[in-house]
Amino acid sequence: MNKPKINESAADEELIGVLTAISVVSKRLAKNLIQLEQQKKSMEGATNHEQNTRSGTGNQRVARCCIIVE
Repeated sequence: MNKPKINESAADEELIGVLTAISVVSKRLAKNLIQLEQQKKSMEGATNHEQNTRSGTGNQRVARCCIIVE
């Protein structure tokens, strides 16, 4: 009956290792998702800012000229 305890102990150690690895990977993925979300928000802010500014070329009027018909 002592043998199952040794096997259970090894299985428990393996399970602890797997759960720890899952935890580490989950933390890394969460960190990456937060960074991507922040980058997305900063890019959206930059895009909105660009849309609300004038470049000076899109608002030019056509030169008026007079046509005299006699």
